[in-house]
Amino acid sequence: MPTRAKPLRKDAQRNRDLLIKAAQELYAARGLDVSLDEIARTAGVSSGTLYNHFPDRADLIGAVFADRAGTVVRFAEQALAMDDPWECLVHFLERICELQAADRGYNDLVCRRVPQAPPTEGHVRGYELMKQIIERARDSGALRSDVTLEDMAFVTWGTARTVEATAHVRPQAWRRQLALMLDGLRASAAHPLPEPPMRPDELADIMRECS
Repeated sequence: MPTRAKPLRKDAQRNRDLLIKAAQELYAARGLDVSLDEIARTAGVSSGTLYNHFPDRADLIGAVFADRAGTVVRFAEQALAMDDPWECLVHFLERICELQAADRGYNDLVCRRVPQAPPTEGHVRGYELMKQIIERARDSGALRSDVTLEDMAFVTWGTARTVEATAHVRPQAWRRQLALMLDGLRASAAHPLPEPPMRPDELADIMRECS
């Protein structure tokens, strides 16, 4: 029988909560490259305490963004409840890009795969819902017929770099970039593409190299 994790002592739970809160704030403001030592200092605990709770960076990132898979699922379910397949796709992508623009840490996260972080049930559910969104828009004739779910990586990657470059000058510039990309995804704008779509394993390799 699986054993239940032993509850943390009150002081240990407090330190863990302080570390997650400090990491959330620093990641949101500056991205995922903030040092673990700085996170510990901001939380008011020692680096040893941080490593006791989170043996490596992937463990901390996983804890900080544990709720993001659920957020993506909620966005996808909201989108799929819409009648128009194209508006469903647009709604979902806009919500994801808004999340990227609001949190530099999440903006970094969508462009890389955290080492040693296996997919959760929420990630699997989100993946299936995103496939439904793409297939529905494609089957309706609104989305060009050669678009795959892996092509959506170009949307999130493009938004990530746009957010980085424009955040301090034009924080909403990503909306223009997204609108331009969406026009290119319309079936009415389709022209033959020079390269085949990425395979899922190729996309995974790319994101692993960006870790």
